[in-house]
Formats: sequence, structure tokens, C-alpha cells
Amino acid sequence: MSNGIVYLVGAGPGDPSLITLRGVECLKSADVVVYDYLANEQLLNHAPESAERIYAGKIGGRHNQCQDEINAVLVEKGKEGKIVVRLKGGDPFVFGRGGEECEALRTAGIPFEVVPGVTAAVGASAYAGIPLTHRDITASVAFVTGQEGKDKDESNIDWDRLSLGGGTVVFYMGVTTLRRNMQRMVDHGRSLQTPVALIRWATTPCQQILVGTLADIADRAEECGFKPPAVTIVGEVVALRDTLQWFDTRPLCGKKIIVTRAADQAGEFSVMLSARGATVLECPTIRLVEPESWQLLDLALRDLSGYDWLVLTSGNAVRYFFQRLATLGLDARALAACRICAVGPKTADEIRLFGIKPDLVPTDYKAEGVVEEFSRLDLHNSRVLYPRADKARDIIPRELQRLGAHVDSPVAYRNVFPERLPPETLFALEKRSVDCITFTSSSTVLNLAAMLGEELMLDMLKGVVVASIGPITSKSCRELGLKVDIEPAEHTLDALAAELEAHFSRSSLV
Repeated sequence: MSNGIVYLVGAGPGDPSLITLRGVECLKSADVVVYDYLANEQLLNHAPESAERIYAGKIGGRHNQCQDEINAVLVEKGKEGKIVVRLKGGDPFVFGRGGEECEALRTAGIPFEVVPGVTAAVGASAYAGIPLTHRDITASVAFVTGQEGKDKDESNIDWDRLSLGGGTVVFYMGVTTLRRNMQRMVDHGRSLQTPVALIRWATTPCQQILVGTLADIADRAEECGFKPPAVTIVGEVVALRDTLQWFDTRPLCGKKIIVTRAADQAGEFSVMLSARGATVLECPTIRLVEPESWQLLDLALRDLSGYDWLVLTSGNAVRYFFQRLATLGLDARALAACRICAVGPKTADEIRLFGIKPDLVPTDYKAEGVVEEFSRLDLHNSRVLYPRADKARDIIPRELQRLGAHVDSPVAYRNVFPERLPPETLFALEKRSVDCITFTSSSTVLNLAAMLGEELMLDMLKGVVVASIGPITSKSCRELGLKVDIEPAEHTLDALAAELEAHFSRSSLV
């Protein structure tokens, strides 16, 4: 068997979006991923489901494995002909022991490629608003290990040059040796008043920053219990943070928010909240699946020329409708004689993707608003097709029939329970570390109550801000005993995200 190949991929400092395109390409082709503690686990989603995932800290069932054991795994998997991705926090060649791993692979005759990553010093400084160099302050920067052997009598670090050079110095992983390292800089001539910043979990929503000076930063860190992993930045550039900070000034920074949308829909809303600084926990309480039978929908689709109106109330309805249309060998031309009502701007946008401009977009996105719009039209003897979710309210078909229309409402998709709640979300609820939970439909509320049990859900959500997308969802919340804190006037994800921002901005002023 021919050897495989090992890709040493820099995962970046924490934010999963900071990995390179080449890094993602390698992950997508991986048979095996060997990943570090500091590599964001979300990046594993880029790898095929079939890929073997090996946590480098637990090889052989033990934590904190020595480098030789990790090298052996890379060589072993490479000799098996596997495509191996060694996913390393930061950059493989900056305090990442990438050189040692490459040496082992070269000795074993295993081909390898090194994919650079954003190293911790660069990511931490950027997200903290601290430029490592500045034309008016310093033109040099040094990266130094903060974990030089504690028992060494002699240091291999040139402390004189570090201390007297006046440049920026970044210590990697030096929280436990902070006091010693800061004192050494002072002992070798650096001013006690030199600004210092500790940056923990850099580039993630959990990022923490502590600022002080060489004289007091160790005391400050001990007083507040500042823990690893962190980098330490020493230099006059730290003072620029007051002017340049941006990441931790975002309106939802530090807030942990649960999104309960279906797994294949949560991404859009999660991105909105993450962009505002939130830590987002996706907790799908809905799984969308095909109807138990396509018979009724298929009958309607084969007779589209006989309908006067098609009513689509969500992006889900649009997607399932057109997917089934294509399965039957039809396309948008089958709707030539049919007018289309899109409930909400997002639904209208989905329809436009198929080259169709909706004829009616009600200004009120509730079922009652749709009925009100149709009440202005003559529906006598009209035929209306209303593809729906299995648990949709019956207001639209019932009221349109009352207005004189004949309405067919076949099920286009079903809402079912996911198998379980994500462990990360359940753990956060149990720890009482959640700030807000969002519900975007009645089904998300009712399903969560069914999965947890009403009593346990109410207990877990004590003190948690409840955000509902609209009055129907809010009604379901209240019927279960939840107090709704946020409900936007416009019942869209954009409006809900904006209202969350406004709510927490107001609460920060109290």
C-alpha cells in the first residue's frame, strides 16, 4: 500500500472563520483528523462524516500526550494510505511543534504539506484592538514562549534585548509564569509602567482581556483568577486599545443565546447574532422531513393550471414545493396561469430565486394578515393551493373558504422532534449560563417543552430572557408559563436580531 499524506493545518486562534481556504479544502478531503485542544471543534464539521476524528490530547486514553505519541499516530495513519489532517491551533510553525512533526514524517517517508494559520499573537492583538507594530510607537515585535522550563537555572531567552529593545513582546502560554516573566523584564531594564495586556480565548465570544502594567499585571491576574489559555502582550502599543478596541464593544458581546430553529435553518440567524458578538448555541427543536405521503400534493401539482392562487407562507414551504415540482419533472412554467402570494419578504426572496415575482406580499405576516389581504379580492369560485406544514394553523384555508374560495391544503413537509438536545446546550442550561433563548415559531416552543418536560423547561429558563418572533409564538410561550421579554413589531429574523440588540443595550445602562 502506498503512503498517504499528512496536512499540517493551522486552525487559527479560535474564531472558526479565520481558517484559510486551503485549510478547509484539506479538511474536506480528510480520512483522519488529529486535532488539538486549541483548535475550534466547529472546524471538524468541514471533514466528511466518515472521517476518523482523534483528539490529540487523549491518544491512548490519556490526557496531555507527549509529542512522540502524536508523531507515531501521524506516521501510522500515513502508512495506512490515509489522507490525514493534523489540525493545530494557531500556526503549525509558531510554537505549534509543527517542525517536530514534519521531521518525524520525513524520517518515515510520509509526504506532508504545511498550511499556515493565523497565529495566536496576530489574532489576539487584532481582536483586542492592539496593533503589534505602529509607525509612531514601535517597528519591532518578538514572539516568546512563556513556558520556558520552570526548573531551569539558566534561560535561553535574551532578556536584555527583549527588555531594552523597546519593541512589542508577545508571550505565548505564559499565565502560570506571568509574575516571573514580568519581573525578568523589569530586572533587565524595562520600565515598570510599560502597559501589558492578557488576552484569553482570543477571537472567540468568550474572549477576556485584562490590562495593567509590568508592575501590577501579575497581582491583577491573581485577584481576578485569570486562567490559561492566554497570550501576554507587553509594550506601549497596548495603550492604543482604548481607541482601537472593536470586538468586545459589539452589542451582544458576552451574551450566550440559544437558537431553537431547525438545524438546516439556524445558520442564518446564528450568523446575525454572532456578528453582534453573541455566543450562539444552536438547539434544533424541529427537524423537517417529507410528508408521510406525497399523494395529495402530487395531485395538486399535476393540476396547477387549474388553480388561481398559490399561497406559500415560509421558505420551507417554497423549498419543499419546488423540490417536489422538480421531482415530477415540472418547473416554474407550470405556474404560468397561477398568481402567487408570498407571506413575508424572506418567503418572497425564496420565490424570486425560481424566477418568479410574487403577485401579493401581505404587510402583516400572520395568518390573519393574509386573510385580510385576500378579503379585498373577489375569491368567489377561485381555487387556492396552500401547501403547508403538518402542524400549521387552519386559519388561512378556513377563512379563504369562508370568502368563497375552494382551498386545497396538502402537507408539503412535517415538523418532527430531533432525537435529542445538543449536549453543549443542555450543559449550558444546567449551569445557568444562558442569557437568552429565541423562539421563531410555536413549534420550537412546544417541541422544547416536550423534549425537556414542561416543569424542567420552566426551571431551566428561570432568569433567561425569552425572545419570540411574533404574537402567535408568544401566545404558545405564555400558555406554557414563560414570560416573553422580547417580541419585535415586524415578525422577521432581522427584526428579532435588532430587538435583541436593543434589549441588551438598554439593560447594560441600568
